Amino acid sequence: MLADERRQRLAVIGGSGVQDFLTDETGEEELIPTPYGEALLVWKRHMGKRVAFLPRHGPGHRVPPHRINYRANVWALDLVGATTVIATAAVGGLVPDLEQGQLVFADQFLDFTKQRPLTFFEGENGKVRHTDVSEPYCPRIRSIGSRIARDMGLTCRPEGTYVCVEGPRFETTAEIRMYTMLGGHVIGMTNLPEVVLARELGLCYGLVTVVTNPAAGVVRPKVEHQGVLEAMRQVGPELEQLLRRMVEELDDDPRCLCRGNGQNHAMPTPPR
Repeated sequence: MLADERRQRLAVIGGSGVQDFLTDETGEEELIPTPYGEALLVWKRHMGKRVAFLPRHGPGHRVPPHRINYRANVWALDLVGATTVIATAAVGGLVPDLEQGQLVFADQFLDFTKQRPLTFFEGENGKVRHTDVSEPYCPRIRSIGSRIARDMGLTCRPEGTYVCVEGPRFETTAEIRMYTMLGGHVIGMTNLPEVVLARELGLCYGLVTVVTNPAAGVVRPKVEHQGVLEAMRQVGPELEQLLRRMVEELDDDPRCLCRGNGQNHAMPTPPR
């Protein structure tokens, strides 16, 4: 455990197109050792608050979604004392009324990943643990974030179902039809198991998704990754301002039900 003076409460996870946060602040990079490997954090300060920024895909966006070390990332945030986590993600829109640049604050997910480590609870000591994820995303973060977005004049939805696929390929037209029929609103490749791992550790976790394009097969031309990054660059200044304001308003709330989830379960036993 790190020394108390280095512990903090807020963390931001940057997805595709968000390789940095608080770009006008000098950041101190640190590799945090965890039982699952190392995780890179960049320490920032904003309005007197110390913020841990975690680039999900690593420096330079080098790690594809199916090879991200989600367990190391989330464990590292908990290790340094983060209790409130704001995550971002670029997504495709599954429904017609979601346009490029629109924000969706997810409140549910559908998990179609296939080969990722899904949990911290691997049956250590012969005990099986089941975590309640009926409300996977922190309602407090979602409420504050969507209110700030509206105050800024941004187009946003305060709720939506995030469909997570394995990647790194984009989806077929038939798959998109299926996900839409199941009630999905946006689709991406990175939020699972990240949100579940955060819930297992009792962290308040909120997800801000940015619609960069209609999902593959919804319209032509075909979706390309470079276009996703370009769309994120266009919305980047507004997204960073939104994150700044969320950091300013959000504080640790030990009474939040997200926090109670971790306290009601035995903490995972890390591998040796």
